[in-house]
Amino acid sequence: MRAPQVKGFFDEATFTVSYVVSDSQTAKAAIIDSVWDFDQPSGRTSFDSADEIIRHVEAQGLSVEWILETHAHADHLSAAPYLQEKLGGKIAIGREIQTVQGVFGKIFNEGTQFARDGSQFDRLLEDGDVLMVGEIPLIALHVPGHTPADMAYLLGDALFTGDTMFMPDYGTARVDFPGGDARQLYKSIRRLMRLPNETRVFLCHDYKAPNRTEFVWETTMLAERTGNVHIHEGVGEDDFVAMRIQRDSTLEMPKLILPSIQVNMRAGHLPEPEDNGVSYLKLPLNSL
Repeated sequence: MRAPQVKGFFDEATFTVSYVVSDSQTAKAAIIDSVWDFDQPSGRTSFDSADEIIRHVEAQGLSVEWILETHAHADHLSAAPYLQEKLGGKIAIGREIQTVQGVFGKIFNEGTQFARDGSQFDRLLEDGDVLMVGEIPLIALHVPGHTPADMAYLLGDALFTGDTMFMPDYGTARVDFPGGDARQLYKSIRRLMRLPNETRVFLCHDYKAPNRTEFVWETTMLAERTGNVHIHEGVGEDDFVAMRIQRDSTLEMPKLILPSIQVNMRAGHLPEPEDNGVSYLKLPLNSL
């Protein structure tokens, strides 16, 4: 099994890790969960985080084949269209994005002009689909629970879990967004935990658990299975569900959830500009 090269890019403003994953023999690459910088008070955007990825790709002489989203993130905007314009590659996400588009299309009252068929993306992935990054197979795994559309990506010995689970000392993803389901999340994580002990596990976020001084976003499946504070071996489904529901009831909504979902359900594009040439994001009241 060929091990891919993995480079992480941590955005402390959103606690998000983006990845460039590459096949060293062919110099082909995929980008996973990119960040488009957004200052909500001013409404201004910038591409500092994405440009860092571009500099790395160009410095390493890589050719981007895929720009992947693990799901429609609720805590940061995706830079996928900008990266595609600069580097090429196809934008892909799980097919259940259609479900997310249906739910949030209603919440944001998008009207019939907003397509809910996932057509904003170049490829909609099913569970078990195999893409190629150079000569390394990338296996798409549907892992619902955090949202209906969550995907994990397995390339050789490297697993990219999205928001499904975090570092062992921090636990697992919340399930209180529309379409979230704690029992589905339990089953999804248990499925991932059947991967070999030595599987490298790369997380989409780190929030620096109590008593830890540094941000960390790589672990192993053995460490997750034996040490994850929420779902280690021996934790039953009912106990996990009760914990997750109680914990989620204490959490605030992510600060960027409303702008993020509007952009990310469009594959990283803003809503169409109005007649003055300006794009607007809605702020629906009492909707979540």
